[in-house]
Amino acid sequence: MTMREAYVMAKKQLKEAGKSSFDAGCLLEKHFQAKREDLPFRGGEELSVTHYTGFMQDVARRIAGEPLQYLLGKWEFMGLPFFVGSGVLIPRPETEMLAETAIAFLTEQKGPTKVLDLCAGSGCLAISVAHFSHCPTVGLELSAQAFRYFQQNIVLNGLKKQVRPLQGSLFAAPSSLLGPDFVGSFTVLLSNPPYIRTEELPTLQKEVQKEPVLALDGGTDGLRFYRALCTWLPALQKGGLFACEIGQGQGEEVAKMVKAAGLQEVQIHLDFAGIDRMVTGRRK
Repeated sequence: MTMREAYVMAKKQLKEAGKSSFDAGCLLEKHFQAKREDLPFRGGEELSVTHYTGFMQDVARRIAGEPLQYLLGKWEFMGLPFFVGSGVLIPRPETEMLAETAIAFLTEQKGPTKVLDLCAGSGCLAISVAHFSHCPTVGLELSAQAFRYFQQNIVLNGLKKQVRPLQGSLFAAPSSLLGPDFVGSFTVLLSNPPYIRTEELPTLQKEVQKEPVLALDGGTDGLRFYRALCTWLPALQKGGLFACEIGQGQGEEVAKMVKAAGLQEVQIHLDFAGIDRMVTGRRK
């Protein structure tokens, strides 16, 4: 079996399963270190049984609904690489809005700055913001599996001195994790918490259902984590920025919560699809 024959077979099988030829190209690069544009030159290479078998096993897993990102083991966010796999939420392009908002705010600040990322997952937000703003960042994550990815991604991006991973629960008292002097100690507070209503979980795409429930389930009304986030708002310094990702239709409720918790200049931001995607506010 040649590389070209294996690629054509994989593309056909994926297409019949409703998947993209892009997936076949990504798996080609993973297994054979070859891109689609290399096929005219390398397509005639004979594959070993081991290489061919591993490639087609990944194709079968993709057809069965395994996320492409998990099969590849690495995915980009804000142009930076992140290890991903079973047990951690996959970084998504729409979440880059949070990172970009935080980075823009931090570049305008004078004096020392510090960022807190709650429900950090793979660390894509904390690490991206730290990388581009050169600001010290703390990321809180509960899941042991996700926390390991967070630690690995800090090393992968060369930010061991800048990003501090902290394992713990959003529902714990902030002082128990940050210390008694946590009030007013952060310039920016970010979060991409679980926000899908529990009853909606079985209706999600097959690929999304492969991601950890802990990172998806926002409780009966999808707002459980936002209520907990409000208890962390005192960590913001005066004038500090709060920014969190939200699900479709949650903007008004989340905005109301953070206003009641004392934030000012609260705004709901839409993504490119015109869907509620982020709520921001400033601590008075």
